[in-house]
Amino acid sequence: MTRPAAGPAPRALVIEDDETLGRELAAGLSVHGYETDWSRTGADGVAHADRNRPDVIILDLGLPDQDGIDVARRLRRSRPEVLLVILTARDADMDVVVGLDAGADDYLTKPVGLTVLLARLRAHLRSRPPALDTQPLIVGQLRIDVAARTCALAGSRVDLRTKEFDLLVTLAAGAGTALSREDLMSLVWDENWFGSTKTLDVTMAALRRSLHSVADATGVAPPTITTLRGHGYRMEAKPDP
Repeated sequence: MTRPAAGPAPRALVIEDDETLGRELAAGLSVHGYETDWSRTGADGVAHADRNRPDVIILDLGLPDQDGIDVARRLRRSRPEVLLVILTARDADMDVVVGLDAGADDYLTKPVGLTVLLARLRAHLRSRPPALDTQPLIVGQLRIDVAARTCALAGSRVDLRTKEFDLLVTLAAGAGTALSREDLMSLVWDENWFGSTKTLDVTMAALRRSLHSVADATGVAPPTITTLRGHGYRMEAKPDP
């Protein structure tokens, strides 16, 4: 039996209206070491997440009371640190992009085996970059406290979702160095990642929006993140003149 890493059992919430699938997911996660609850509607799922603060949320999009994308946005706003995985029958490319842009950390299409789901959860839960140094990362006017998982631009806080922060740390730690898409997927997600690299593009776009939103308010430009066509990205080590 494969369980999460040693420590307190992670809490999981399944938001799924299908009785058979919901019961199977809840039971499967419980057997593999998660403290699992199950909600059948979006409203109940949001209320449950606010009340019990799960570490992991598995979200279906086809809910009976409201669209799952709206639920994803509400969950992300109220629980920016939660691992949010969409599990749905919607498999069009645009659905994937919209789901990730709504705040999901991962997007899986039904049917998916429990072993695959568990592997993806393990990859996400163990992939946060460790705080190897107590010193903050500083690039231009951007200051990143890895241990506290906070960052600020010219003293103004930049609010980031989990993977946006992890991506920013990876870029800043290698400022001035070209990082390939494969390297970024390995460092920020998992060395054995087998999902779409669209996840990287959506996360990068969200990170840039967050940085420029604070930049517009402060009048201070963030470090430039250069897109290297056919390769990846590079955070410039020196601020723009």
